[in-house]
Amino acid sequence: MKHITKYYKRLRVTRIKVILTALAIYALFLPYYNRLESQGDNYFSVTVNGVYVGKVDEEAKVYQYIREARRLIAMTSEELVFMDADVEIEGTEVYFGVIDEEKDVKAEIYNALKATIQETMHRSYTVKVNETTVNLASSEEVQQLLDAALRQYDPDGKYVASLALDSGRELTVLTPYITEAEEEEAQEETAEEAEPEIQTQAGIEQYLTQITTDLTQEKELDFSDYELGLSGIGFQESIEVVEAYLPEEELTDIDTAINLITEEQEVQQLYTIQSGDTLSEISMQFELPMEELIAMNPDKLQSENSIIHVDDELVITVPEPALSVIWEEQQYYEENYDADIIYVDNDDWYTTQQVTLQEPVQGYRKVVASITYRNDVEQSREILKEEIVVEAVPKIVERGTKIPPTYIKPISGGHITSGFGYRSAPTRGASSNHKGVDWAVPIGTTVVASSSGTVVKAGWASGYGYVVYINHADGRQTRYGHLSKVLVSVGQYVTQGQAIARSGNSGRSTGPHLHFEMLIGGTAVNPLNYLQ
Repeated sequence: MKHITKYYKRLRVTRIKVILTALAIYALFLPYYNRLESQGDNYFSVTVNGVYVGKVDEEAKVYQYIREARRLIAMTSEELVFMDADVEIEGTEVYFGVIDEEKDVKAEIYNALKATIQETMHRSYTVKVNETTVNLASSEEVQQLLDAALRQYDPDGKYVASLALDSGRELTVLTPYITEAEEEEAQEETAEEAEPEIQTQAGIEQYLTQITTDLTQEKELDFSDYELGLSGIGFQESIEVVEAYLPEEELTDIDTAINLITEEQEVQQLYTIQSGDTLSEISMQFELPMEELIAMNPDKLQSENSIIHVDDELVITVPEPALSVIWEEQQYYEENYDADIIYVDNDDWYTTQQVTLQEPVQGYRKVVASITYRNDVEQSREILKEEIVVEAVPKIVERGTKIPPTYIKPISGGHITSGFGYRSAPTRGASSNHKGVDWAVPIGTTVVASSSGTVVKAGWASGYGYVVYINHADGRQTRYGHLSKVLVSVGQYVTQGQAIARSGNSGRSTGPHLHFEMLIGGTAVNPLNYLQ
């Protein structure tokens, strides 16, 4: 009995020790071992981008911690940062559970997000000039780009380009404006110090001051009063600068951007043919090889001998930069000059007729002029002051005002077998200097008058066979040869397009065709240059 009592005593002591040990463990781990209310899933294991970050007691806390981590990462860079956030939350329902400290979970989420940053988007500026676009890393580089374009024609930096917000646009668009450098500095220095002007003059004093000012303004300026040199500058094209966030690989190096914007590139333009133009002159004027000029205009040019007409348009290429600069310069110079031509109209003459009544003599003058350029090409010239040293004698020309008659092809269809000018003689006795144009057509094809006029020959002519000659009101004569039948007589007046003969193979001929000539002042010319 005594032995049993001793055993129970030991058992009771052991129980007390176990209870005390449990209480100690409970006290030690109490902060991390929470009693959780039973409301469904209340114990969450969280993984971010495949990395375990801890356990929490509320799912909403996970997304709050992610937002805070994103904000902290973004604060470490001035750029726009993109990162993955693949979140997995596994929830269970428990009564007691150990959750991780908030600061530890936040730190793990921060590290998991930062380790998976996809790319950093840099704050940048997209500059667009027509179809050319460059992306620059800063507004300073935009300024550098604009200055590089200006300095080509303003090496002393008299003018500066600045950026201003375009209030008329919904998006954030900046546009450049140009001011004088001294004016810009003066405005900055006096902006805060400026005060309203106080009117100190009144009555007669103010009236006299105004008169003095007006007289000073009306006084003619001397050559020394003009400020020579650059007087204005601007950009021809519209420039848009837009703020954007772009990956680093899409940014344009500033030197490359300057080259893209300012270096000359071949640009297609339309050129309107002027009176007196020839293909060879156009080719030389634009430094464009003849074969390239023909290739760019296949619908109008087949060869270097193709006929061109006034007011027709040809596609050409000219070297131009993406961003053109318009600039004005005041210059002083002395030069020989020609007086304007004086025309005396004669209503009885055609516009193709003119006679010089007085030959010109150059004069000599001193000039201050304002000259406008587009890049290096002069666009206009305005004379601001002129002093004539020697008066020029003008050229006087009498000219006709009547519209001259027109000329049409005298036959339908056919193809040219012999053009105007030199050729190998087709038959013995034939001339190697062909004075007209031959069209091969079947015998009996209708031949019409190229223009209205009076028939002066109708019949047989040696070599030409049957012919018709017509004199026209502008002094020209047309001839039609190798005919099979003549339908008009000498002295008869015919109108343009009227049938005058049938084509044939008469005279010295190698086959059925129509020979057509045009004479001006008795000299044969290429008729193709005058046909409409």
